Amino acid sequence: MNKRLTPMSAVAPALLLALGMAACSKPDDKAASAASAASAAPSAPDVVRLSDAQKQSIKVGQVALRQFAVTTQAPGTIDFNENAEVQVFSPYQGRIITQFVHLGDLVTKGQPLFTVESADYIQAESTLIAAAAVFKQTTSALARAKDLYPLKGMSQNDYEQAVANQQTAEGALKAAQKTMQIFGKTPVEVDRIAAARHVDDVLIVRSPISGRVTASNAAPGLLELPGNPPAPYIIADTSTVWMLANVTEVEIPKLTVGQPVTVSVTAYPDRLFKGVITALGAAIDPNTHRATIRSQINDPKHELRPGMLANFVISTAAPLTSPSVPMNGVVREGDGTMSVWVTNDGRQFTRRTVKIGLQQDDYDQVLDGLQGGETVAIDGAIFLSNIAFGGAS
Repeated sequence: MNKRLTPMSAVAPALLLALGMAACSKPDDKAASAASAASAAPSAPDVVRLSDAQKQSIKVGQVALRQFAVTTQAPGTIDFNENAEVQVFSPYQGRIITQFVHLGDLVTKGQPLFTVESADYIQAESTLIAAAAVFKQTTSALARAKDLYPLKGMSQNDYEQAVANQQTAEGALKAAQKTMQIFGKTPVEVDRIAAARHVDDVLIVRSPISGRVTASNAAPGLLELPGNPPAPYIIADTSTVWMLANVTEVEIPKLTVGQPVTVSVTAYPDRLFKGVITALGAAIDPNTHRATIRSQINDPKHELRPGMLANFVISTAAPLTSPSVPMNGVVREGDGTMSVWVTNDGRQFTRRTVKIGLQQDDYDQVLDGLQGGETVAIDGAIFLSNIAFGGAS
């Protein structure tokens, strides 16, 4: 009776044939097979060997020690220096007649701002003119008395009265002159008014400082009351401005009044402005956990405007000297780690994980993983990573 071949029995002859062929194969055939398998296996992704053409895309350099400044940065805004602002009032009550400057104008010290029609000023002028006339008359009378008295042409009582009258008139004139100076008149102007004997009913109010008009409430016909806000004008010395920045509460212990700061603004991206911290916030905002820091910034050319966005940088410790690598030489991996490619011959590169610290002036501070003097890819590191993981050839 015929027997049915099972799947195992059918396979057996083929298996025996394969074993026989393997036993008869030559040693050279085994070596060739091993080499073929090795070439087919992928290389380790941490090592890349470049061809001559690929080397042209890579730039290498030595790891150098570099100083990294320890700084704190914070955003903020520019504001007027309120300590350099002056409220300009009329010395006496009066009605504004004319205004010469407007909001935002630059003014110089002594420049006319507005005029006021003031009854007090008219009275002061009248008093000055009268006092000047009496002083002139009494001075002339005293001169005559000095001539007559030695010749017995005047009694001693009349002579003493002439002296007293002249001294009284001199005191009244000085008081009138001081009053006019309170109205902003210079000694030369006071003398000119007294000599001209002309009453001018318009008082010119001038700027006490050079600066910019930061507020204007003057208007023709408006009754001006001295010291009664709002002031007709507020003038600010804009050679310095404030920067108000908000820093986190953990940064507060690093800051002190008087520390130098460097400020940049978006309006002038290539410019840096110097200043110092002048005040630290006394309270922390419970919502943002930040405090307001005020710095006074030098602005001699009046380039900064209130409301400008700004950023301040301040050194909070001595600079750190560490190995550094250009930022183009550092690759951020998919898992968040940072790596560089180290080489000894410029052709074969080995990937090495490093720990990065500060970033300044297009350089990364290397805290761990590299030492000064080692050679790494300083440009084209991402190209090496693409080759290692099959992204480029």
